[in-house]
Amino acid sequence: MRIDARGLHYQELNQRVRRAVESGEKEIVLDNVNGQRYIGAGLRVQANIIINGVPGNDLASFMDGPHIVVNGNGQDLIGNTMNSGKVVVHGDAGDVIGHSMRGGKIFIRGNVGYRVGIHMKSYQDLFPVIVAGGTARDFLGEYMAGGVLVLLGLNREKSPLAENIVGNYVGTGMHGGTIYIRGQLEDYQLGKEVGRQKLAQEDWEELEAYLKEFCKEFSLDLEEILQQEFTKLIPYSHRPYGKIYAY
Repeated sequence: MRIDARGLHYQELNQRVRRAVESGEKEIVLDNVNGQRYIGAGLRVQANIIINGVPGNDLASFMDGPHIVVNGNGQDLIGNTMNSGKVVVHGDAGDVIGHSMRGGKIFIRGNVGYRVGIHMKSYQDLFPVIVAGGTARDFLGEYMAGGVLVLLGLNREKSPLAENIVGNYVGTGMHGGTIYIRGQLEDYQLGKEVGRQKLAQEDWEELEAYLKEFCKEFSLDLEEILQQEFTKLIPYSHRPYGKIYAY
């Protein structure tokens, strides 16, 4: 079914979406979305939601199951505390993507902002994955506790960060999970809690599996992406600030 979101308050739009999935609709197309917040928030069903336009903050927050495709850009806090499901954004996205995300996948074709993957964690049998095709700003993977975060730096000439794939303070406070960066970083860009590690065979297999799925979503060339070297970042400690608070 289709819903025209033009002029709809975000609460009315989300009520219509919820009524649709509760009535058994498996595919919902939202046209003319323009900043409405909380789309897909808290939904616990298997359904496809296609968004034509730019959704507002907290897209897919606390979501548990749906597959959301955004044919446009996304704003802040996509996948906030998301449990499962998938979000695919064909444009750029804002800040704090995947905040406290516990499971599911977020694929962003373009650039992302600040604090992407902050407090991201795996939980029981849930495992979160974020792949961004462009560049990222400061504090990527801040306080990250689990899951996988991948940054590809495609089309960097169109980004404000053309010289660097990512900003500074990468992995600050990180104590779990893995970050893969396509390219090299300078020491000053890294948080004190992370270190580089050479990719092992199992790392390449894991990375290739996620990138194969990512490339399928956006019609990209997997082999071309894999030709460039990747940097693997992992935390030095599972308790980076333990000495500060322990007596």
